[in-house]
Amino acid sequence: MLISKAIFKQSSSSIFGCPKPGIQEYAFIGRSNVGKSSLINMLCNNNKLAKISATPGKTQLINHFLINDHWYLVDLPGYGFAKTSKDKRTKFETIIFDYCKKRESLKCLFVLIDSRLPLQKIDLEFMLWCAENEIPFSMVYTKTDKNSKAELARNIKNIEKELLKHWEELPNSFISSAEKGVGKDDILDFIAFQIKEHTGFTRKRAVAEDEEE
Repeated sequence: MLISKAIFKQSSSSIFGCPKPGIQEYAFIGRSNVGKSSLINMLCNNNKLAKISATPGKTQLINHFLINDHWYLVDLPGYGFAKTSKDKRTKFETIIFDYCKKRESLKCLFVLIDSRLPLQKIDLEFMLWCAENEIPFSMVYTKTDKNSKAELARNIKNIEKELLKHWEELPNSFISSAEKGVGKDDILDFIAFQIKEHTGFTRKRAVAEDEEE
């Protein structure tokens, strides 16, 4: 897939302020300072689309971007705000959990994982929560250009080892580097495939409902 058009649609402070359902949504989330905004900008060929900040927790709203007039890329607030108050953390968590559980237009959630670090407890807890609530998600390893190939392979192997303690099969995953453009085609091709699959499913369901009537 080639993104030729990416337009900021709106920011919402809760699920109730999001655009009307109907267009498929693919959302990105991760721990604070994991490189989410940089990855989104890389995917969309626009370095100024998502705001990048050295201060963790910059994204505090649900941000919708209309892609190719066809689907929404959604930038969600990060989880694990070390420098924010308890009240704000609770607010962000409510925004995240409500969106992930109740947003029918959400077709896949991309959970970003810092490839330089061991699997963080908060990342594991969030992915377990997604699995328990049957929220479809894929993992995206970020900042992979910061390690040597050997270090990257070792880190990912260790993360997968931890994940296999909880699942028989590993979640779908992608290797990415916003700085080098790594993973761009793989992620966008995956989204294109999902769009096609869900569009086909919706059409089949509509035909079935018409036949029942």
